Amino acid sequence: MSSSSPVPALSVLDLVPVRSGQTSAQAVAASLDLAARADLLGYRRYWFAEHHNMPAVASTTPPVLVAAAAARTERIRVGSGGVMLPNHSPLVVAEQFAALEALAPGRVDLGIGRAPGSDPVITQLLRQSGTTSDVERFPDHIRDILSLISPEGASVRFTSGGTYDVHATPAATGAPEVWLLGSSDYSAQLAAALGLPYVFANHFSGQGLEQALDLYRSGFQPTEAHPAPVTFLTVNAIAAPTAEEAEARSLPNQRMMARLRMSRPLIPVETVEQAIAGADEFDSLAESIMSSARANWFVGTGDSVAAELAAFAAQHGVDEVMLSPIAGAYDDEPMDAAAGRAQTLELLAAAAVPVA
Repeated sequence: MSSSSPVPALSVLDLVPVRSGQTSAQAVAASLDLAARADLLGYRRYWFAEHHNMPAVASTTPPVLVAAAAARTERIRVGSGGVMLPNHSPLVVAEQFAALEALAPGRVDLGIGRAPGSDPVITQLLRQSGTTSDVERFPDHIRDILSLISPEGASVRFTSGGTYDVHATPAATGAPEVWLLGSSDYSAQLAAALGLPYVFANHFSGQGLEQALDLYRSGFQPTEAHPAPVTFLTVNAIAAPTAEEAEARSLPNQRMMARLRMSRPLIPVETVEQAIAGADEFDSLAESIMSSARANWFVGTGDSVAAELAAFAAQHGVDEVMLSPIAGAYDDEPMDAAAGRAQTLELLAAAAVPVA
């Protein structure tokens, strides 16, 4: 790698993309194959996102996908990026990830976010019970989870007197590592106050990155588990043998981003050929959105992307970068695999970026 910047470790964020003509089963199979490949290539961690009711995204239930990935890997850390906590009971989340920690001791991450992960209708359906839909209680729910997943468990105190012990799982010897995720100052400040690791969702927007990192680092309250701030960066990335192929593989996701930003009907991820054929459908506004999104992505050959990632990590003082490998597929590529995404991970590994 032609860069004097320190070499960062690499990790993977997976939304389990669903391409045109692909079934959910095929999309999940492709992602699990990618997780096993990342494990063999030396990537540090593999996280699944939580999104709902989106034709192009099959990562609705991170705990299920994490369990499947844990069964197919041996070394890599597996986790959520993240569980959208207002959609779930803190006890259920704690029990799910305590069980995952028992399945894969010492390599489970519980990334937690505050956003809904979907549209208002789905949000209401997810929060019908009303028990955790109060976003203002988010900090309390984080503290509850931290207590519940610990080997010591938590105690419920009754107003009438007495306590009741609660454990996410019996006889725990360890706990998943909890991370707070966010794209605003709020989560950065909360993570700092609680002394927790923090990740800014740079792959989604990128706006406010420097301020969020500064707030987190300057306000961090040391704990026994984390005496210093712990953070890394997320990015969208595509690597291919040639810059031309990398740019072509970026087109389907550029067009999906334009649809999302313009509130157009969402569809499965187009193939490269479909994206090229549909170029005339989009107006100047859509083209502007696509161009703006592409400007924040890392797209090129393995060596060029590796060098850019190293410089980006050094600029922001982190030793790890989490990739969302967003390479689109060609029409003739197998449905139960993700050739472009696998190629991205392999080329960056060959460029000696991922270091565990």
